[in-house]
Amino acid sequence: MSQFALTDRLYLTHILTCIDNVQEDLAGGRDAMQNSRTIRDSVIRNLQVMTESSQRLSDAIKETEAAIPWKQIAGFRHRLVHDYFNIDIGLIWRVHNDHLPDLKAAAQRMLGVVG
Repeated sequence: MSQFALTDRLYLTHILTCIDNVQEDLAGGRDAMQNSRTIRDSVIRNLQVMTESSQRLSDAIKETEAAIPWKQIAGFRHRLVHDYFNIDIGLIWRVHNDHLPDLKAAAQRMLGVVG
């Protein structure tokens, strides 16, 4: 029996699905996001779910990917949920380009560990 919670698999699957959704939504580039409320809303909602799921992962599974800035992800969630009038599209774009690929790779590895 794995030492990781069965719910870790569920949350990792949510994380990966949300990242895939964001990557698909942003395939049209930054301008598409800036010009489409629907795309922005979808991206923000998927990022909210992704960051919430990351907070619900067990500490044991997060320790397998210590290089991931879990506390910063939680802080980002707080901004998305509570400061939604001031969401910076540039920040969303940077997260998409600079952080989601690493988080996706880590989540895939973690899913392999969970079994």
